[in-house]
Amino acid sequence: MIKSKATQQTQPGAAGDGGGGGGDTSKTSSKQKCSDDDCDIIGELIGKYGKWQFLMTFLLSLFQVPNTFHISSPVFQAAHKNYWCQRPEQLNQTPVELWRNVSQSVDNCHQINYKWDGITSEQITGEDFRPPGNLSQIPCSSWEYDKDDNLGNTWTSQWDLVCEKEYLKNVAEMFFLLGVATGGIVSGYLSDKFGRKTMLFNSVILQTIFGIALYFADSFEIYLALRTLLGLVSVSVTYAGLILAIEYVDGKWRTIAGMYNLFPLPISYMMISGIAYLTQDYKVLQLCIGLPGIFLCFLWFVVPESPRWLLCKGRMAEVKEVIKQAARYNKRELPHNLDKLLKPPDEDHGNEGFMDLFRSRYLRLITICFLCIWFTMNLVYYGLILNMNTFGGNVYLNSALAGLVEMPAIAIAMYIIGRVGKKWLFCATLFSTGVACLCAAITEGNDDILWLKITFVMIGKFTISAGNTIMPVYTAELYPTAIRNAGVGACNVAAGLALILTPYLEMLNKIEKHLLMTLLTAWTIFGGIVVIFLPESRKHTPTAVTDVEEER
Repeated sequence: MIKSKATQQTQPGAAGDGGGGGGDTSKTSSKQKCSDDDCDIIGELIGKYGKWQFLMTFLLSLFQVPNTFHISSPVFQAAHKNYWCQRPEQLNQTPVELWRNVSQSVDNCHQINYKWDGITSEQITGEDFRPPGNLSQIPCSSWEYDKDDNLGNTWTSQWDLVCEKEYLKNVAEMFFLLGVATGGIVSGYLSDKFGRKTMLFNSVILQTIFGIALYFADSFEIYLALRTLLGLVSVSVTYAGLILAIEYVDGKWRTIAGMYNLFPLPISYMMISGIAYLTQDYKVLQLCIGLPGIFLCFLWFVVPESPRWLLCKGRMAEVKEVIKQAARYNKRELPHNLDKLLKPPDEDHGNEGFMDLFRSRYLRLITICFLCIWFTMNLVYYGLILNMNTFGGNVYLNSALAGLVEMPAIAIAMYIIGRVGKKWLFCATLFSTGVACLCAAITEGNDDILWLKITFVMIGKFTISAGNTIMPVYTAELYPTAIRNAGVGACNVAAGLALILTPYLEMLNKIEKHLLMTLLTAWTIFGGIVVIFLPESRKHTPTAVTDVEEER
């Protein structure tokens, strides 16, 4: 979901027909539309892709790092810790298992109502100590936590989020993802109105402020509010940065730039696993992942505004400055009649809305299918990422491996996506994920073959990551240009609903140990079946709704 909005611009078929280096720019029509995906005069002037575009898109990909940190940090910050009712001070030397036995604390949430004053560890360890058998159970008022689990201080131990308060960990993550879902809906509009660069850096500044402020939050309620605001601005960083990267390039490079912008994601998963292992304290980890935003703010002086957005807004002096800078870096000569070539586009008159997504049989088909697919993809993708601490084994190693397997998944998807049809490749990734999740569900609960279960989980993470890379490009190709914003926006709503549900998936394992992976299996198989009903991606993307109506 976090990657989706920007790829509204990524149409390899339509975008690849114009532009390029060194053509006859005089033939370029002045009646360009902001909504068109055809190569425009800017691509003719600075080239589809050169050193300047490489540098700018590389710098913009760095903005994905803190985003990934913040969305995956609860894997470590909210990790489950072993706990038990707190021992009286004089019984601190009593072995935990013995204390649980004598206090009759079976669930670690209740203990017998007994006056422990005057009872010593020596008495408890003696064979003759037996509390009365008719005592009532009372809730524990405080808890102790395992200090040897390599998890350190977490939300659980900081605010005693155990027993009847354990659900608050899921609430905290739900609020963050609710912010993400809300930001996904509004950030595209704000980016179009105020500019990609302005939106990007304002969001980065706020993201950094909220991220560092979480280090100082002593109240869980304040922590909850800051996490919500953090999710709201983090998705704006992703959208504005990805749109900006795509609008720097032209032709088929729009798709490629949009996809390789995702490479920092798996690297960031591995990095935060290492940082969390070294810090083993949720507050120190939060400070470490909040500080990088400070350095990104300095890129304001390096990264320019999107020349295409500037041209659409008629800000001619600024767009000429960006074009001159890019052409100089790419060693391209600009024509003498630059002022005549750069003309603001005509008024855009293709503002179809949400109801147009259901205007024809074709549009109804792809809209309903993509709503189901985006919900499925986000539920499974983030269901695997955010529940790494429930799969067993070492949570740091699991998260690092999950990032490692995503790198080749993105690379392979980038290589294949331009050579074969997206439909069957996308379908294959979902079915493969379903098979991997099914195998993981079968091996669930057998500690002797835990390594095999983790292997299947990683195979599922590999295939779902490849599918997650294909999905936004495939979606944007099938929608006509005029309603692409509305189409992808509707898909983001479905993705947001999935994200809100994701934190609660771990509760399924408490009901039945096979339930989580079985549910993910069912959803991926469902998603794969839905993809079968979609048409193959087009070589040329239709511009107007009437284009697809005439075809169907």
